[in-house]
Amino acid sequence: MLEIKKIESLSEVSELKKQYFSLSSAPLDGMWHFGFVPMSEHFGFYENNSLVGYCCINGEGYMLQFYLSPIAKTQATELFTLIAQQNSSVIGVVNGAFVSTAEADYLSLSLDSSSLFKVNALMYQKNTARSVEVKEPLEMKLAEQKQLADFVEFAAKAIGAPEQWLSGYYENLIQRQELWSYRKNGQLLASGECRLFDDYQTGYADLGMIVAESERGKGIATRVLQHLINTATEQGLKPICSTESGNIGAQKAMVRAGLVSSNRIIQFDFDRS
Repeated sequence: MLEIKKIESLSEVSELKKQYFSLSSAPLDGMWHFGFVPMSEHFGFYENNSLVGYCCINGEGYMLQFYLSPIAKTQATELFTLIAQQNSSVIGVVNGAFVSTAEADYLSLSLDSSSLFKVNALMYQKNTARSVEVKEPLEMKLAEQKQLADFVEFAAKAIGAPEQWLSGYYENLIQRQELWSYRKNGQLLASGECRLFDDYQTGYADLGMIVAESERGKGIATRVLQHLINTATEQGLKPICSTESGNIGAQKAMVRAGLVSSNRIIQFDFDRS
């Protein structure tokens, strides 16, 4: 008999998450799995009081992770269907799922429960087989604590993210020395992130960038990425990144910087029976 209970501490599922990440055919997106997932509600699957799996649901009612251990007696298909059809009183409303094409089991279960889906984002890795034209080096400097407000204002204007969230996010990056800036005449024109993983994907660095709207189309994005790729490579890490499916400018910059995309993040909306 399987029982679903809310997880109070993420440490309870750390071993299961290790197993979950080990099954992926490619590194998973850092922002989704290390930014959004920790803010989501986690639910454990128990058989005879033994934890055999878990899932997490974000504030909009979308599943972000689902894992059931091979030792579980419960069938993954039956459990996933029960959750997707909102038949778990513990979990409640589940509107759909976000899942990478690098997560075969989770992807298959989502396909079984949905006839409506779309590409949310493209995932990139370094293309080691192809040489790229190296642009003129861009002078980027590590961010300092005193510049926090400047970064928050810049990102809020450039991408419309909420300032309260940006403040905590950037403060953490600055403390970890993972945030870079490109300035001209003292004005912040581009930011770059080279985020390291503390758990599960420690051999990779997750890259991110923002370019001021007035500077787009000038090749700055490619040069920011090349700086970040070099920063990751110098630390012995493999660079990865992602971008929204509609952000054609970012996709072009990533290809020019020597990155290639073979996986997608898919948004599913579950069918209702």
